[in-house]
Amino acid sequence: MSTMTSPAPSGAPAARPAARPVGFLTAPFRSRTWREYGYLWIALLVAPFGFAYGWVTIALLAGLAVTVAGLWVGGGLIVGARGWGALHRLALRQTLDVEIPEPPVFVRGRGFWRGIGSLLGDSSGWRAWLYLIVSFPVVVAGFVVSTVFLAVALGSVTYPIWYRYLPLDAMEDGLYGDLVVGQANELLVAVASGVLLLFLWPWLQRLFTMLLTVLAQALLGPTRGAVRMAELRASRAVAVDAADARLRRIERDLHDGTQARLVAVAMQVDEAREQLSDGGDPRAATGLLDTAHASALETLAELREIARGIHPAALDSGLAVALRTLAARAPLPVRADVAPGVDDPRLAPAVESIVYYTVAELTTNAAKHAGATAVHVHVERQGRRVVVQVSDDGRGGAVVFDDDGSGKRTGLAGLRDRVHAVDGAFDLISPPGGPTVVTVTLPTSTRP
Repeated sequence: MSTMTSPAPSGAPAARPAARPVGFLTAPFRSRTWREYGYLWIALLVAPFGFAYGWVTIALLAGLAVTVAGLWVGGGLIVGARGWGALHRLALRQTLDVEIPEPPVFVRGRGFWRGIGSLLGDSSGWRAWLYLIVSFPVVVAGFVVSTVFLAVALGSVTYPIWYRYLPLDAMEDGLYGDLVVGQANELLVAVASGVLLLFLWPWLQRLFTMLLTVLAQALLGPTRGAVRMAELRASRAVAVDAADARLRRIERDLHDGTQARLVAVAMQVDEAREQLSDGGDPRAATGLLDTAHASALETLAELREIARGIHPAALDSGLAVALRTLAARAPLPVRADVAPGVDDPRLAPAVESIVYYTVAELTTNAAKHAGATAVHVHVERQGRRVVVQVSDDGRGGAVVFDDDGSGKRTGLAGLRDRVHAVDGAFDLISPPGGPTVVTVTLPTSTRP
């Protein structure tokens, strides 16, 4: 079972292969170990400046808070911490292959006070600021401990090579003096100690890099709430565009179709009136009236179609009746199971319309594109949510985005956007060969 999602954008860097497990004996010689050490060097170069930036931000915000201009400056520095976060994410990505998603783009509020409030209340900026403060002691401790371990390990391993070059007065004191005198076993102890430290060094170093990685993932990435908010903004923007396009289509249909027919009806009635008032042929007048009557009936049919596109008339009797009516009129056998209580109380009108159009379009897709012979629709209420599941026995392989790498939207993308616009969930499972199962979860009300 797999859920179809949007493919990576074209041109995105290919994901690096997963790193192999590092053994204890090979750890000091693996590239990852040295990349971790390089990351500590980079972090040490950046962290002091970020740490200073963090405290300067607080100092300026506290010192200038009494002035309105100070609020703008402090808020701007808080948002500017996002840039430091981006720099640390880049370092982790380039050295340790750690991918941390970017937080949602900052959106400044409209107006004077809302603008200040959005700057001072930027949660992503504050979290990046906190990372600058908290990561500094970890970076310093990690770099010092790692470098000391590595230096002592390499010094001990190579001690038999360079110990003879120590000053004689230094060698005569303590252990080094004893080694020069000729105790070879002490040389072996020094080398063995160095080897042990060398093999322990990568794992001790990894503790610090893992801690920094966890901090970065917790503070520099997006929160679930921020991601959800960004998704809602995008979905509602799509819904607004779709509504605008729908209104334009209705306006065009009324202008090019219905209005033209009504104008023709008016002209035919005028001609019939002239025929009757000037003593013309009554048969010609009757023919004109018959034509006008037929045109008026066609216009009424068109208006019903347009009105049905705005709000299905079947929903006036409730969702259960509308879905059963839809199933009866479907081009293939559809079994609609609507659990008791779905319409008690009634769902929000917008939610009912989404459920109706979702079932209608999925049923049409099953007949038109999937080659299905039967569709099963199940609708039930679960607390403050309504769950709609539509399954068919077609050929499967349905996707929200084309899987040819172009990222082109399919017809299901519009359904998904409409569902997301009311904070719903859209799940598609459609393996090649079928079956296709679409599960839509919607709130029962669009009000908070």
